[in-house]
Amino acid sequence: LETVRGEGERLIGNCAIEADLGTGPRVIAGFENHGGRTFLGAGAEPLGRVIRGHGNNGDDGTEGVRRRNVIGTYLHGPLLPKNVWLADRLIELALGVELGPLDDAMEDAAHASARRAAGV
Repeated sequence: LETVRGEGERLIGNCAIEADLGTGPRVIAGFENHGGRTFLGAGAEPLGRVIRGHGNNGDDGTEGVRRRNVIGTYLHGPLLPKNVWLADRLIELALGVELGPLDDAMEDAAHASARRAAGV
């Protein structure tokens, strides 16, 4: 994994990626604003594949990195409230338990809004 200062303009805008954290592919929507360019290298697993936006470096179609139960990402805006399934999944992985269902109607509406903003 290597991050370098990027040549040219910052990578800014709404972004959507497809990620699988062990429960099937799901969309993560957020906002990115970064000047760095991250290259994962051999053996590094991306958090997901870019559907819309720039991702790690604007070229290879990856976003973020994942190692075991830890993720890193350029996405924010606020990431976890807009992707409640991701927050729930990170808690499940950290605790080693499966969470029961919750009423996520408001959170799902925020996720749908973030996806629309990203164009997916």
